[in-house]
Amino acid sequence: MTDCCPPDRPKAYDRYDAVSYTPYPQNVSRARRHVARLVADWGHPGTAADAALLAGELCTNALLHGCLRDRLFRVETSLTGTTLRVAVTDPRGERLPVPRASGPGDQFGRGLLIVRALADRWAVERLTVGKTVWAEMTVPGGAGA
Repeated sequence: MTDCCPPDRPKAYDRYDAVSYTPYPQNVSRARRHVARLVADWGHPGTAADAALLAGELCTNALLHGCLRDRLFRVETSLTGTTLRVAVTDPRGERLPVPRASGPGDQFGRGLLIVRALADRWAVERLTVGKTVWAEMTVPGGAGA
């Protein structure tokens, strides 16, 4: 990731979790439930639903546009001070997400609009192999508040 500290200095998180999933649709809902449970357990039950929605949208985008057969996607959830971050890494760095307009009859195309509406910040980080799309939300208080 581009925001990492040098290898000899670990990044300081109050809370951190990472899970890798196979690229199957049922794992989007598993990831969403896992993130919701983590955020509630970390002391922010009022934010859990929005965090789960962010995770679901980022995972769906990874599954539809970023995954390759038999290559895992990774969901990282972290809490640092009052910032909750959900980051999804997939193996296809050449396919970057771009928000687009969608019409009333379109089935797809609203995921990043939802991410933009819920998150205080979001971005894409190109990796040597793949990419990470992350979204951050400000939560009240610190860890265990």
